[in-house]
Amino acid sequence: MNGKIHSIETFGAVDGPGIRFVIFLQGCSLKCKYCQNRDTWELNAGTEFTATELLEKIRKYKEYIVNSGGGITVTGGEPLLQTEFLIELFKLLKKENYHTAIDTSGIVSITEDIKELLSLTDLVLLDIKHMNDEKCKNLVGRSNKLSLEFGKYLSDNNIPIWIRQVIIPTLTDNEKDLLDLKNYITSLKTVEKIELLPFHQLGTHKWKELGETYELENIPDATKEDIEKAKAIILS
Repeated sequence: MNGKIHSIETFGAVDGPGIRFVIFLQGCSLKCKYCQNRDTWELNAGTEFTATELLEKIRKYKEYIVNSGGGITVTGGEPLLQTEFLIELFKLLKKENYHTAIDTSGIVSITEDIKELLSLTDLVLLDIKHMNDEKCKNLVGRSNKLSLEFGKYLSDNNIPIWIRQVIIPTLTDNEKDLLDLKNYITSLKTVEKIELLPFHQLGTHKWKELGETYELENIPDATKEDIEKAKAIILS
């Protein structure tokens, strides 16, 4: 089976522990208004690779990956749209003792294939889009219910989690919403890290190149103070 790959980053340092070989998969079912990778949405685009071909690329960087305590992270797009391919890839990676991570919104149904993939996954970077369901629908086009259920499944099955949320001024920085996020995180037993990511306008040009309207062009970038304020609420 072939996977549809948008791009590859060979020395990632922010998508999991250590140096990461980061695979951006093509395709996403969400419509996040703040998406920095708008060009990953199309399901039938990208370059096709087999799992073996990717493994051969990864092996070239094994020394750096292993010595740094790193591994392989798949992101997107939404990587869980290509579950069968990832099962095949992760089985190869586990045979060679690579650390595996998935960066996902978790807005998917937990099928048997998803369960099998997660059994091969060492870490999930769970991107909580919004704790308020109606605001989530407006922001990304989908309910947050599956995402919250996904996090509970990870916790119940002892799978390590890094919780992520993008802090967007006026949209995701409401105190009540952040307190709800805090309470949700507290309900999970395998959360190892919380990452509050600052919204920025760096991906705006991708929307314009595709002839798309970027609705958030008048929203200011999140400042260090914005992140510290949100962090104080969640970690208090």
